[in-house]
Amino acid sequence: MTFPAVARIVHRHVDVDGVRVFYRESLPDRSDAPVALLLHGFPSASHQYRRLIDALGTRYRLIAPDYPGFGHTEAPDGFAYSFDRLADITEGFVERLGLTRFVMYVFDFGAPVGFRLAERHPHRIAGLIVQNGNAYAEGLSDAARAFIALRPDTPGAEDAIRDLLTLPGTRGQYESGVRDPELIAPDGWTLDQHFLDRPGRKQAQVALAFDYHSNVERYPAWQAWLREHTPPTLITWGRDDPFFPEPGARAYLRDLPDAELHLLDTGHFALEDQLPEIAPLVAGFLDRVWDGSTR
Repeated sequence: MTFPAVARIVHRHVDVDGVRVFYRESLPDRSDAPVALLLHGFPSASHQYRRLIDALGTRYRLIAPDYPGFGHTEAPDGFAYSFDRLADITEGFVERLGLTRFVMYVFDFGAPVGFRLAERHPHRIAGLIVQNGNAYAEGLSDAARAFIALRPDTPGAEDAIRDLLTLPGTRGQYESGVRDPELIAPDGWTLDQHFLDRPGRKQAQVALAFDYHSNVERYPAWQAWLREHTPPTLITWGRDDPFFPEPGARAYLRDLPDAELHLLDTGHFALEDQLPEIAPLVAGFLDRVWDGSTR
């Protein structure tokens, strides 16, 4: 009996400015395989990509780090949690691994982290895969706008944020907007909650929540970057995302009219139930856009 090839995946740490960054990386069969940097969302970590890496890792070098405050990455006491600092550490991680050119997969928090990287090093971005990673005002639901408007001096603001960091709040992000909840494995939200409940992690998430407005303020700059550099772009979007609804996906076409758009009948964590649809799209995109001679 012949079985499909299974990806070899390594799990490592690397030190970046005092942060012990955990990452998982596939080891493809080809030394010149296309490279993709997979940037995770909230409240998850690199484990959200483990099935995608299993599916495609024999053909592509897929690299997924955990940010400070997430997953297995270990940040020192006193680390200042902001999106600028997440981008700083991710930038340092890219440099430590010697990644000079890659396709960037951005999801949720991965969008503000990734677009900061793109602004700093546009020549490194061979293409974009955007999955419910927002960069447009029309991509914010009313609930998202209310959440982003919270400030430290708003009465009850921190309590509202912490309510989202509970097991019901975490599970709800996985199941909201999903057509068939039986397709969603409980492992994702269970593991996310494990990490959220570690010492200091919820305070880190509170700090990032209060800083989220800095991302919205940069939307015009990111849109200008897209117009200037016009990276090849694949958009796969769960259309029933309660935070980043469908108009956020369509808005990219204003600045990237040649982008490939696929709207999926699911919610925020689209890879959880739509992997059979998304994985072939990602593979086809990587094959089309990658030019190994420019790595």
